Formats: sequence, structure tokens, C-alpha cells
Amino acid sequence: MKTFRTMLKIEGRLYLRDMNMPIFAIAMPLIVLVILGMIYGKKPAFAGADYTFLEQSFGALCSIAICAGGLMGLPILVSDYRERRILKRFSVTPVSPTMILTVHLMIYSLYSAASVVLLWIVSKIFFGFRMRGSVLLFIGGWLLVLISILSIGMLVGGIAKNSKIASVYASILYFPMLVFSGATLPYEIMPVPMQKIVDIMPLTQGIKILKAATLGESLNAVTIPVIIMLALAAVCIGCAIRFFRWE
Repeated sequence: MKTFRTMLKIEGRLYLRDMNMPIFAIAMPLIVLVILGMIYGKKPAFAGADYTFLEQSFGALCSIAICAGGLMGLPILVSDYRERRILKRFSVTPVSPTMILTVHLMIYSLYSAASVVLLWIVSKIFFGFRMRGSVLLFIGGWLLVLISILSIGMLVGGIAKNSKIASVYASILYFPMLVFSGATLPYEIMPVPMQKIVDIMPLTQGIKILKAATLGESLNAVTIPVIIMLALAAVCIGCAIRFFRWE
């Protein structure tokens, strides 16, 4: 446990120096939040709605940090560590390759959690945000989305031959989901044909879960998204374990 804490501290400092995660997981969601807040303020999401546009979009904003770590950061990092034989070197030290990967999963999770907390504080103080649903259900939905997206990232990083290929795969996954899943461009304003297309994206289903939890909607409305995300996590975790290459 002491070794794990030490590695977490060291790797955490490296992330702060690199600044990619602070920028894309912390600053970017806050910037999008402020822009939406300044444009829409406390306006209803649509005519007759009893919740604001920002409350409708809160779950989507929380997913931006998950995207940054799970779809972009993790695949490239894992493949890069394997390509430079770092994982193999760790195998002959007290720090196992499994531990170093667990440390990075923890770091991405902490960044995502910090992003959610900051978004909640800023939106509540400046834009009157209110969690209309259950906080526990929101946390459960957030954990499900986090695990599912991280499992995709671990699978991609585990099977990519090198960091360049992993970067290509990550970009193909990251940018379409970031723009079209509802994380930045609101799902509700998309034309119906486009909504049907983006529904195939895992993050779209995850955002539906977070939205329902935020607005206090019936869980029956997100039964299918929950099943999809659970199945996705199970398949990706299983495949990642089966096909992961340490060197």
C-alpha cells in the first residue's frame, strides 16, 4: 500500500507538469460550463420545462473529463509504456506492471471526480444549478460511465502495436464522441436523424444516464442505456484482460 501511494504521488506530479489532464479534464469542462451559463443563464431548457438548460447539460459536461482520460490519455500512455519497455522493466521490481496501470486508472478517476465537484460548485454558486434527482444515483451513473470509458481506453491501449497507432485509434474515438455524443454540442438540439446516428456512441448512452439522474427522471427511461454500458464494460474489460500485451 505504501508503494502504491508513493507511485500515485510521483505519477500525479508528472501529470501536473505535463498539464494535459489539468487543461482538458479540469479547465475545458469549466470553460464550456461558463460559456453555456453566460448564454443561457437560468433559462428553461425548453418552453414549459421546470429545469434549466444548464441542469439538462450538467451530466454531459461531467463526461468531458472522462473522455479526456479514458479515450485519449489512457490508450496512448499504456501503449507508450509498453513500446518503451517500461512495463517489462517494472516486472522485475517491487512495482508490478499491474500496479502502475492501477495508479494511472486512479489518477484519471481522481481528475474526473475533481472535475465533477468543481462543475457542481461553479454551476451552483454562479448559475443556480440544482440536482433535482438523487445524488447517490448520479454518483452510481457516473461510476458506470467512468468504468465503461476507461475499459475502452485500456482495451485500445492494450492491443495497439505502438503509441502512434494508439493515438490514431484514440483520436477516432475521442473527437467524434466529444463533439457529437452530447458532451459539448447538446444532444437535444440535434436533428432527429442525427440523434439516431450518434446513439451508437457509448458516451451518448452514458450521458443519457447522467442526465436522467440529474433531472430525477424515472430509471425506466434509461434501462437500455444502463444495459448497454454494463455490457460494454464487461466486454471491453474481458477483451483487455485476454489480449493485453505487456511487451
